Amino acid sequence: MDVLLLAAILLLSLALIPLGLPGTWLMVAAGLGYQLLVPGSIGWFSIVGTAVLATIAEIIEFTLAGQYARKYGGSRRAGWGAMLGGILGAFMGVPVPIVGPVIGAFLGAFIGAFALELTVKERRTGDATRVAWGAMVGRVVAAAMKMAFGVLIATWLMLDVWW
Repeated sequence: MDVLLLAAILLLSLALIPLGLPGTWLMVAAGLGYQLLVPGSIGWFSIVGTAVLATIAEIIEFTLAGQYARKYGGSRRAGWGAMLGGILGAFMGVPVPIVGPVIGAFLGAFIGAFALELTVKERRTGDATRVAWGAMVGRVVAAAMKMAFGVLIATWLMLDVWW
């Protein structure tokens, strides 16, 4: 019964990741809680390993939009605009149930990169739009990668419980 509860918490946490919520950290916390409540179930190596994976996932999520903005010809300023816009957009989207943070993060990355790319000398609207599109694509790729990390964390914890 306790394994089913852990599995349910991990699945719920996995569903929170695309919404911009800290699903990976909830998984690590669930693993730690399970390890403390059921001694000998999950090893400390797995807890620390999943925490490292969650940290890597966060770093990827926050930097990939900026990297894609630069890949699409943007300035360093556009990269920062994409990262900050994605974070602000996710927070502004919270009042809209379920999809608000996701759409807010995507639009925020686009708007942030677009606005700050226009401040670069001799940039036209077409160039800024291309850079902003790259930032939004980067945000989508970041969400997909974080979801993959979440699946990896959940799998690792469940395998450690069963072995």
